[in-house]
Amino acid sequence: MKVSIIIPVYFNEDNLRPLYKDIKVNFIDKIDYDYEIVMVNDGSKDGSYEVMCELAGIDPNIKTISLSRNFGSHAACLCGLSNATGDCAVIKAADLQEPTELLIEMVDSWKSGNNVVLACRKDREESLGIVGFANLYYWMVRKTSLPSMPKNGFDIYLLDRKVINVIEDLDEKNSAITGQILWSGFRTGVIYYTRKARKIGKSKWTLRKKIRLVSDTLFSFSTVPIRALEIVGVLSFVVGVIWAIVVLIAKLGGNIPVSGFTTLFIFNLLSFGITMLSMGILGEYLWRTFDASRNRPPYIIEDDMCTKGGGSDEA
Repeated sequence: MKVSIIIPVYFNEDNLRPLYKDIKVNFIDKIDYDYEIVMVNDGSKDGSYEVMCELAGIDPNIKTISLSRNFGSHAACLCGLSNATGDCAVIKAADLQEPTELLIEMVDSWKSGNNVVLACRKDREESLGIVGFANLYYWMVRKTSLPSMPKNGFDIYLLDRKVINVIEDLDEKNSAITGQILWSGFRTGVIYYTRKARKIGKSKWTLRKKIRLVSDTLFSFSTVPIRALEIVGVLSFVVGVIWAIVVLIAKLGGNIPVSGFTTLFIFNLLSFGITMLSMGILGEYLWRTFDASRNRPPYIIEDDMCTKGGGSDEA
């Protein structure tokens, strides 16, 4: 049996050495089966890849991959899954906020018959702003897209080889891999833990990336934007018809001696706003359709010489 640990890396130069030490003490030294660690550098501009190569020189079971630019967490995880050779694979963050001991529990849950094992947060040692956004996001996902999303979400998960093959076959861009896992519906086990506060480095999980995650989840797994657009359109039509009847009756009764410019202006402004909103939502779907039709790869590997001794590949 072989277990793959996939670690997306983005500006984590200072975390990688403590991370490997933590994995060795709390996982490698305690298991009696084979393992590999697949580190994917997602376009970091610090010394992350150099440290990855250093660790690969220490442990021959470490495989290093460097992408040509920052493609995002979804692409980095997909790259790691595609290059993993284990019977199952665990996605683990590089920021040391999740206890490594979870990996053994997750593998045990997989051995018991679960194709997917989620490490879900029961609590978070983080700021109110971060916790508030996370809770709002996962509440929205449960209500609009994926009812099976755990209340406090998950970042760490284990996938059986058959699940990995399904995720690869989906070949979706502008999506969230966590959503794909829940959507696939495989037998799932859950393990709970407390997410620690980050002690080394600063998170690169910016507001722009958070907004991108929200939009990718909504447009990939939910019909709510289209349904909301339909409701807005119907309501605007009904209000327009009612308003037209009211104005016509008032005009015929002689109650409107002079047509009001203000009313016309407000009505036109409202109509224009609804039209632009509709075009924006439809544009989001059209862009995703266009992006998928171009069949561009979700990531490009620039370098994996630390593991193979030279060369570059594309995927």
